[in-house]
Amino acid sequence: MKTDWTSKRNLSMLTDFYEFTMGNAFLETDMDGIIAYFDMFFRNVPDEGGFAIAAGLEQMVEYIQNLKFTEEDIDYLRSKNLFSEKFLDYLRHFQFTGDIWAVPEGTVVFPKEPLVTVRAPIMEAQLMETMILISVNHQSLIATKTNRIVRAANGRPVMEFGSRRAQGADGAVLGARASYIAGAAGTANTLADSLFGSPALGTMAHSMIMLYNSEYEAFKAFARTYPDNCTLLVDTYDTLRQGIPNAIRVFDEILKPIGKRPKGIRIDSGDIAYLSKEARKLLDEAGYPDCGIVASNSLDEYKIRELLVQGAKLDSFGVGERLITAKSEPVFGGVYKLVAVEDTEGNLIPKIKISENVSKITLPGFKNIIRFYDKNTHHAEADLIILHDEEIQDDTPIEIFDPIYTWKRRSIKNFYTKKLMVPIFQNGKLVYDLPDLQEIRKHCMEEVDRLWDEVKRFDRPHLYIVDYSQNLWEMQQKLLANHKGGQA
Repeated sequence: MKTDWTSKRNLSMLTDFYEFTMGNAFLETDMDGIIAYFDMFFRNVPDEGGFAIAAGLEQMVEYIQNLKFTEEDIDYLRSKNLFSEKFLDYLRHFQFTGDIWAVPEGTVVFPKEPLVTVRAPIMEAQLMETMILISVNHQSLIATKTNRIVRAANGRPVMEFGSRRAQGADGAVLGARASYIAGAAGTANTLADSLFGSPALGTMAHSMIMLYNSEYEAFKAFARTYPDNCTLLVDTYDTLRQGIPNAIRVFDEILKPIGKRPKGIRIDSGDIAYLSKEARKLLDEAGYPDCGIVASNSLDEYKIRELLVQGAKLDSFGVGERLITAKSEPVFGGVYKLVAVEDTEGNLIPKIKISENVSKITLPGFKNIIRFYDKNTHHAEADLIILHDEEIQDDTPIEIFDPIYTWKRRSIKNFYTKKLMVPIFQNGKLVYDLPDLQEIRKHCMEEVDRLWDEVKRFDRPHLYIVDYSQNLWEMQQKLLANHKGGQA
């Protein structure tokens, strides 16, 4: 049977099957009215980096606003012979009624910090788990990887060239969006530009050059068509003996007579460091010192850094598969955990997941994140995860401590603070003005700039301090101490 995936898909059904089986059980056991709090957070920064970048909130919001189950969906679930008609009728009239807080897109974030908190009836909160994780995990991963690559380029533009190697259409389009948030100059993905405004960039492929009778004829055709934006791919046959000489010839014969200057050449194979140095000499000698040199070919932050260490004469980079798939560590690892419920009187009852693996022990309760900034440098100094009703007074010195190695303490003075999590939904209604992509990108650049260079190192970055408030730490320790027989 043929399935029309693109027109028939309903993302409300993109959920792990156990969300439905649990929901049915909640309803059958009269647990469906419980108000639950879930945190979405991650445990480790990809590539052993010093920080991550939050992204994907806009797509999460769109998903929640369009959450509904069709009769076709309900018929499918009925066919599984697992669900009561009462539960299927609940899905038929499903509507999100809860509250959500989140960290804005482009924000620098660290392990254990809640990126999204959902407060809603357990049925609603549980059903949304998979898509919340998909939305935030994927784009946060690509944004984090992209920013590493952009920083390695040291001010040189990085173009996202990875659509054809992405994991599917959504991976390509939303990956391009995330890459732009994190500092990429643009993308080869036309749809991403059309939908989000991430600038579409591109010139020519080897196939165009091979189509013509000669490389020279192909270059000439391209230069005549795009005299104001002429960048030629010079490595189809022989970069130094043919490609660059043919490019210079076309610059002389086609562009120069009409007063135009070439934008650049692109090298996509070979010893890029050596070829770029030789290319720079040839272009300069021919009178084109302003002609840029673009490198592509399976680049990442490490290859770019090594090229620059070798003195490569490169002005920009096209980065494909290793960016769009975050090839070196292609999983962000965000999780979605129950952290509290409300009793019948609205009192908060914290919940904790306990594990033999200390890193998997969760932080209970309804929380927010405070970021401390130094008043003189405006650099981020530390984060403090607090209970939602706690307040920190600026200019009042505060002692923070390592939640594991509690004897490691530090006093922070002369600071100002910012709460990172903001309301997104209240009583099921969107209350957050979604910023456009340019605003998110600007916020991201400002966030990264306010980190100390030591935190931004690729190798063994300085460990940024993320502490728990005294009240939160005591709550966690009490639950751990009282834990018996799987109950907390």
